[in-house]
Amino acid sequence: MIRLSVIRLLSVLGILTGALLLIALWALATGPSSVGMGEVAQLLFNAGDTTIDPVTRDIVLGVRFPRVVLGLLVGAALATAGAVFQALLRNPLADPYVLGVSGGAALAAIAVLALGKFLSLTTQAVPFAAFAGGLFATVLLYWVSGGRGGHSSTGLLLTGVVFNAFASAGIVFLASVAGFFEGSRIFLWLIGHLSAVEIDAAAIVAASVGLGLATACVLSRSLNLLALGDETASHLGVPVESHRRWLLVVTSLMVGAAVAVSGLIGFVGLIVPHTLRLVVGSDHRVLIPATALTGAGFLVLSDTLARTLLDGRELPVGAVTALVGGPLFIYLLRRSQSQAPLA
Repeated sequence: MIRLSVIRLLSVLGILTGALLLIALWALATGPSSVGMGEVAQLLFNAGDTTIDPVTRDIVLGVRFPRVVLGLLVGAALATAGAVFQALLRNPLADPYVLGVSGGAALAAIAVLALGKFLSLTTQAVPFAAFAGGLFATVLLYWVSGGRGGHSSTGLLLTGVVFNAFASAGIVFLASVAGFFEGSRIFLWLIGHLSAVEIDAAAIVAASVGLGLATACVLSRSLNLLALGDETASHLGVPVESHRRWLLVVTSLMVGAAVAVSGLIGFVGLIVPHTLRLVVGSDHRVLIPATALTGAGFLVLSDTLARTLLDGRELPVGAVTALVGGPLFIYLLRRSQSQAPLA
């Protein structure tokens, strides 16, 4: 394996971290009530300053800050999950949304929202239900597509399409059962949004993303070898089943936590890892942390555009990511078909 250059790693991560900070500051300063980036920086690094207008303080810290924090965490979770899936399944089209993992997490979470009062469940059970649903979808996907020893594009995509259709039907049924108020909230989940976030949820999402990202970074060498095939990885000393099991669990945890607070935001796990792979290469020791930083910035940027493009009206962030990711997905699918005809 190629020796990892510390200078290269630090250079890539330093550039991406700087870009992420600029995006976050711009997002905090942008909105119907415009705030200077200098004021935002002053609020963040000197919160006790009494010279800042209280209204500005409430807008930045009370309204925009929780949304940006959740956007950073959800974007990092979805992008990192996409990079891990693409390595484990050896398929550039792998993405939590396309493969139905996000759909499974959403179905389980929405079941708690819709039926919680009948089952004596509170909203605190939503993240655990989302994790269980995402894990079930991941295991099902891996079992169906790899049941004959391989992971073909056809098997992956068909499994994802079927499971997404099942999850969507279940969500529509639950929305009909839940009543008007919960039903409206559920349908908003289907598109993906960051408009009704609570800063209290950040701790759970941050813990999930931290655990998943740390595990993926620690096992990044194994991901490099698993991307070459199970047999090759095993011959090179990787405990294939053990490492795969850990990666599937923590990836499902990240996706479940993200879906629990934002709903179904698609294509982040497809766009970001694929683009970065062209720029920084396929070494997961660099790709995983770079993907997390870029995914965080991409979703915050998309959400800021979603809430400012239409004057006085707000688009769901899932609509923005789909507008970007849909054409790219079609392009990647066509390219994979031209390179390897579907069996």
